[in-house]
Amino acid sequence: MEQLTDLKAILHSKRANIYYLEKCRVMQKDGRVLYLTEDQAEKRYWNIPIANTTVILLGTGTSITQAAVRMLSSAGVLIGFCGGGGTPLLSATEVEWLSPQSEYRPTEYLQGWMQFWFDDDKRLEVAKYFQQRRLAFMQKVWSSDRDLQAEGFYPDDMAMEKAIDQFHSKIDSALNVTELLTGEARFTKQLYAYAAQKTKHKEFIRNSDAEDLANEFLNHGNYLAYGLAATTLWVLGIPHGFAVMHGKTRRGALVFDVADLIKDTLILPWAFISAREQATEQEFRQQCLQSFTKHKALDFMFDTVKQMSLEGVHL
Repeated sequence: MEQLTDLKAILHSKRANIYYLEKCRVMQKDGRVLYLTEDQAEKRYWNIPIANTTVILLGTGTSITQAAVRMLSSAGVLIGFCGGGGTPLLSATEVEWLSPQSEYRPTEYLQGWMQFWFDDDKRLEVAKYFQQRRLAFMQKVWSSDRDLQAEGFYPDDMAMEKAIDQFHSKIDSALNVTELLTGEARFTKQLYAYAAQKTKHKEFIRNSDAEDLANEFLNHGNYLAYGLAATTLWVLGIPHGFAVMHGKTRRGALVFDVADLIKDTLILPWAFISAREQATEQEFRQQCLQSFTKHKALDFMFDTVKQMSLEGVHL
């Protein structure tokens, strides 16, 4: 029991690491979780600090032992299986999350969520609140992040200011989730155009199956955000199926709702910047993780979901 307590000593909202692994074996050895890489010359073992890790993505050519899964579960680390580069192997395949099993997670957040979720009007109001928080986070981050500003990303640029104002109006006037999704799709399209213009990326079209670097980095970065969202919901004990915006027919849709809080703010601009710089996947991933930590993305997700769990019924 002492070991389990130590492994969970760091709150999930404060953990710093996300791992993407490929062509290696993950195992437990001497009370630690390691991954083994092999080449013709030698074998190398690398330690994973599981107490300070939120998500591990296992890409192509990986295997994991039962003992390693048991230790990761004890530390509350989510495991995701994905294709190469952190994105699905096939376009129709979603990342599958293996959630640590614990019957001692809080119940108050799920109970609060369910109090409003079956009411269509209240669920719409929560969806609107999520989008408002998303815009507020973008304005806050882009107004203070000097690295993004050095690349020309400002929330008060004429084009961005107009797009944000239009989306705010659409959020306020939306009578149902379909109208809200329509406004969100238009706003995202404007963001792509803005980022493409700032990074001189000609004729960009968002296509998750495309093989250009910008699209590949968007796919990769989005799945990092999905990992944070899945972690947030698991820790708070809220099942992924109780979405407020992306539809009740998709089993994991609430993950997409929560990931949207930070995705466009932190992933989208760096995907375009990294593509222009011809960065490697590892360099892009490291930039995303630095941004998550710098702007306390996981804290923001936790605060937003907890607030809605406890206050959504009063909207």
